[in-house]
Amino acid sequence: MAAGGQPCREWPSPADQQEQRTHLGAHCEISRHSKTILACLLVLAISVTLSNAQCFFQPLESSMPGSEIAGCRDADGELREFGSSWMSNCNNCTCSVSGISCCSSYTRPVGYNEEECVSIFNKETCTYEVVEKADYSKACQVQGWVG
Repeated sequence: MAAGGQPCREWPSPADQQEQRTHLGAHCEISRHSKTILACLLVLAISVTLSNAQCFFQPLESSMPGSEIAGCRDADGELREFGSSWMSNCNNCTCSVSGISCCSSYTRPVGYNEEECVSIFNKETCTYEVVEKADYSKACQVQGWVG
C-alpha cells in the first residue's frame, strides 16, 4: 500500500503516469524494498534452524527390569524429570519418555586460513575463537560458521 491507502499498481494512462509515478512510486519502491528485506530475514531464520548441529540420543534404560522409570539419568548420574531441559558439556539436552537427546549449542568456524590461524574452543562460553598462530591476540577472518 502506498500513502493514502492507495494500492501499488500500474498507472492507468500515459498522461497520468508521471504524476502518479511521482506520488505512488517512492512509496511502492519502499514497500518492495521492505518485502525483499523480510524475505532475506526469513531465509536466514530458516537456515539457522536447519543448521547441521551435532546431535545424539541415549535411550532410557531401567536399572531394574519391571520397575517404573521416574526420569532420565544424565552423564553425571543426576535424575532429570521428563520434559526437562539442561546444558551439559556445551550440549542442549532434553529428557523424554524415550530417552535423552542432546545437540551441540555451538558453531564451528570454517573457511579461515588454517596455515596462519588456529581455532580455540572455550568450554566456559561454548564458543570458538580463531586467532593467528604467531599472535593469539590477533583475530583471523572467518568465512562462515557451522553447527
